[in-house]
Amino acid sequence: MTDQISLSPPDVGALEETYLVEALRSGWVAPTGPAVTAFEREIAERCGRAHAVATSSGTAALHLALMTLGVGPGDLVAVPTLTFAATANAVSYTGAEAVFVDVDPNTGNLDPELFANLCTELSRTGRRPAAVLPVDLYGRCADYDELLPLCDRYGVQVIEDAAEALGSTYRGRPAGSFGRAAVLSFNGNKIMTTSGGGMLLSDDQDLADRCRYLSTQARQPVAHYEHLDVGYNYRLSNLLAALGRAQLHRLDDMIARRRILRDGYAKLFAATDGVRLLGADDPDANCWLTSIVVDPYRTGWTAADLAAHLTAADIETRPLFKPMHLQPVFSGAHTVLSGVAQRLFEHGLSLPSGSAIRDVQVHRIFDAVAGFLARPASR
Repeated sequence: MTDQISLSPPDVGALEETYLVEALRSGWVAPTGPAVTAFEREIAERCGRAHAVATSSGTAALHLALMTLGVGPGDLVAVPTLTFAATANAVSYTGAEAVFVDVDPNTGNLDPELFANLCTELSRTGRRPAAVLPVDLYGRCADYDELLPLCDRYGVQVIEDAAEALGSTYRGRPAGSFGRAAVLSFNGNKIMTTSGGGMLLSDDQDLADRCRYLSTQARQPVAHYEHLDVGYNYRLSNLLAALGRAQLHRLDDMIARRRILRDGYAKLFAATDGVRLLGADDPDANCWLTSIVVDPYRTGWTAADLAAHLTAADIETRPLFKPMHLQPVFSGAHTVLSGVAQRLFEHGLSLPSGSAIRDVQVHRIFDAVAGFLARPASR
């Protein structure tokens, strides 16, 4: 029996162990400490930001950013419908309402034209979105050249959801450098991990200070426990920050490994009519997940067929995100749709993409895909 090959397993080793042991021996086991401060500084520098606040998750960072920018009950926030639930959940935490906007068919990122349509529609009634959360889907940055001028025109605040895009760039600018604030995720399956964790990024010191204050239970700087605001237990621990510092040192090598996998998939599917790699024409993406989109009328098989074949070979795959407007929890939400996100969900598949996947496992994956493609297309 073979071991299962996971989609994007954590890539940790001796350097991470060294950093963790040093943090343990330092005595800074409590939530904050020197590793947190250093990690914030290093991530801010990597992303071209003045300030960074380490948080317990990317979701926590989104929540803090929305609150600090004044988003609350009665507000509308534009969210691409093709995303993980955390993006929309953070909007709900504030009491605001997410408006789900469809995506570009080539990238899966927020469609600027549909976002403009939403802003125009709302302006006729004297309203506007309080914010927009463009998501850098699967590691490819959103189209900020189109989105940012629209936001300036309509007075919409931008919070970049770069949870999947650390290490990517857009027109020479790092992911995480766009908007009033941006967020990263260091969940276990991300491009780099702190087990669980996230980061809020901003060039606005007041915003960063406010988020840091709220993330530590809004405790006042006095000897006793004094609270003027409702706060949150949202800080990253010193031990996890130490893990993140080690991962950051290895980030470029891990991205390079994922790109090798993506290039291999591109060669595998190059001769197959009806299969394309989603957003894979961007050389500046971090290749977090390589995803294909299948046209079953041209291939004679579906994404689900390939998934079943790989599952039988103990190789994990995953459908693309189920659009938020199709999730029961968000039924009845305001939407601006073209049908693209639903088609991507129905015909897309994410393939094993992790930098920790060993060479022997890569050969297993590629052999399994090649064997599937060689079968008669009568399925």
